[in-house]
Amino acid sequence: MARKSYELGLGLTDEHRALAESVASFAERHITADDVRAAVEAPQHDSLPPFWDALGNQDLLGLHIPEEHGGSGDGILTLAVALEAFARHIAPGVFVPTVLASALIAAADSKARIELLPGLAEGTQAGAVVLPGARAAFTAQRTDDGYVLNGQADAVLGGEAAAVAVLPVTVGPDERWMAVDTAGLTVTEQDSIDLLRGSARIEARDLIVSADRVLHGLSIERGRSLTSVILAAEALGIMSWCVTTAAEYAKTRVQFGRPIGQFQGVKHKCALMGVELEKARAVVWDAASALDKGDSTAGFAADIAGLVVPDAAVRVTQDCIQVHGGIGFTWEHDAHLYYRRALAIRGALGTREERADRVAVQALAGVTRGTGIELPEEAETIRRAVREELRTIAAISDEDEQLIALGDGGWVQPHLPKPYGRAATPLEQIVIAQEIHAADIAFPQLLMGGWAVQAIVAHGTEQQKRDLVVPTLRGDVVWCQLFSEPGAGSDLASLSTKAVKVDGGWKVTGQKIWTTVAQFAEWAMLIARTDPAKPKHEGITYFVLDMSTPGVTVRPLREMTGSALFNEVFLDDVFIPDEHVVGEVNDGWRVARTTLAGERVALSQKMEAYATDKDLLEFAKGRALGPHARFRVGELVAESQAVDLIGARVVLKQLAGADIGTTSSVGKLLGMALGQAISEFVVEELGPAGVVTIPGEPSDKAMEQLIAGRATTIYGGTTEVQLNVIGERMLGLPRDADS
Repeated sequence: MARKSYELGLGLTDEHRALAESVASFAERHITADDVRAAVEAPQHDSLPPFWDALGNQDLLGLHIPEEHGGSGDGILTLAVALEAFARHIAPGVFVPTVLASALIAAADSKARIELLPGLAEGTQAGAVVLPGARAAFTAQRTDDGYVLNGQADAVLGGEAAAVAVLPVTVGPDERWMAVDTAGLTVTEQDSIDLLRGSARIEARDLIVSADRVLHGLSIERGRSLTSVILAAEALGIMSWCVTTAAEYAKTRVQFGRPIGQFQGVKHKCALMGVELEKARAVVWDAASALDKGDSTAGFAADIAGLVVPDAAVRVTQDCIQVHGGIGFTWEHDAHLYYRRALAIRGALGTREERADRVAVQALAGVTRGTGIELPEEAETIRRAVREELRTIAAISDEDEQLIALGDGGWVQPHLPKPYGRAATPLEQIVIAQEIHAADIAFPQLLMGGWAVQAIVAHGTEQQKRDLVVPTLRGDVVWCQLFSEPGAGSDLASLSTKAVKVDGGWKVTGQKIWTTVAQFAEWAMLIARTDPAKPKHEGITYFVLDMSTPGVTVRPLREMTGSALFNEVFLDDVFIPDEHVVGEVNDGWRVARTTLAGERVALSQKMEAYATDKDLLEFAKGRALGPHARFRVGELVAESQAVDLIGARVVLKQLAGADIGTTSSVGKLLGMALGQAISEFVVEELGPAGVVTIPGEPSDKAMEQLIAGRATTIYGGTTEVQLNVIGERMLGLPRDADS
């Protein structure tokens, strides 16, 4: 069976995609269902699995280990790509604990690297790591022979089979990592929720450890970061298998005469599983990249991954069982093995409160992590040319003349073909946006005009382009969009506004609603039914309408905020001339859905007009927050960072020429809800000051953002519609029966 495009999605480069495919194929060959079931029924946690030698032969144990120590030297991100692909098969044994141990040793400046890494890379030794926390307590005293180690730890993943254990140790006032041979430790197997990878209690009693085994240069924080990222990468594979398995079951399982994936409750559950997976991939990708580069904020990125991914993995595995119903709860189905592995990973990384607090502490201290995109070398050549051209525009002192120069130069919508845009590639669009921002050049706010321009350039006549596109790009025309109707909101194809052919044009009758800035608009995009005999997606025509035409009545709709951004528009026998039809008659649905081949690069998925992480941190800094509030700040900061990272990954996929449709939809969905969540938190924390104006508190702003933000998950396609899109386009779930 061919793999789905979303199954191995962590890596973005050709090399990483090829590696993921290779590892997936390796796992399919070497980890059979019979092997897994044999390990479940007769676990042997103190021995290595049957495929262990093959792992070493394929160099999978040493992907991240420097070449001089027997590895490939490819770094943590490459290892994470391999782990995602490998973990889709619920493998028995200590692969992940071993690569985790070698990652910590490789990150140190110690002679232990020379002694231990070659064996860990070849597979002649297995490793384990004791994670810092309440269940681990080791101390060491310095002696002439090295150190005397005492202490114990519970829940050490893979400890029974390990030859080397990496431990956090308190030495006087300091905390250090040590790599200790387990031959000198007391190792006791503990019953584990994970049936395929055991856990152990390890104890040290007056054990002499060589000074060479101290992992100098590896801080406790960096060791924790590596642990969070590597275990989170494994969790990605767990999630990927669950998303695929649940979606495939939902396509084929029939109840009440329909595939269950057609029922919105099941479709949305599967779609949310896919959303969790994409969010988790974004934060692991960023954290692994940061660790490889040695970024100063790598620890922050890793803590975000450690906060987001473990809980997401547990939710996704739970939902996989739920989608499968009774069969998912059976011993014979593999779903519970993935659920158990996800629970074990989450348990190893500590409580959610601990993980969220680490993120909150850093964010409140001013730690931030940008999502700057590394551009290829040719970007600098483009940048020099763009900067030179923009220098002339930046020097124009008259604002109107500057807007004209921007529009006529193709800078406003550079993805459009010339002469309206610059036929800019995704890379060129990024550079142009960066340079316009750097030059502090004011941009025209096209609002709905951006959509109108795109449709007209793609399908309009030369006269339409000349009369409407050019002035719009100069900022001279305000547009509105007459699409939604009282009976056709998100389901636009159900529209009832009709257009009847008359001499020289069309007479249009109907009602439109939720029309943004219609009271100020000079032109409108309008879709109307021109052939009611055709199926609902056909028989629709796309028009442009002069809003001053007789018969057009605009009635502002006062919203929850008290303002009137939206309007209802009544069309009473409004005449639209033939020259204002865009595209072909009865082909308006295709025009309305137009995206040009040179697709626009959007650098943000957030809704910046509403509450953002900046508002959150401005509110929280310097304020006495209780434990729950700090926990929530950490969650919201991590969510905000994930939205930014999904946007960055969308751009990088565009640069690589990959399909971005479903990833972009995930970013939009998460961005829609983020502002709501932030404003709700602020208002809740303010208490009385969140619902009445109190001097010295951000009362008015908080109340305004809270009320206004309720619209974000409604307009532009409700949350529920977005979930339908993700379920159908990402996961291939069946469309509704009447679609």
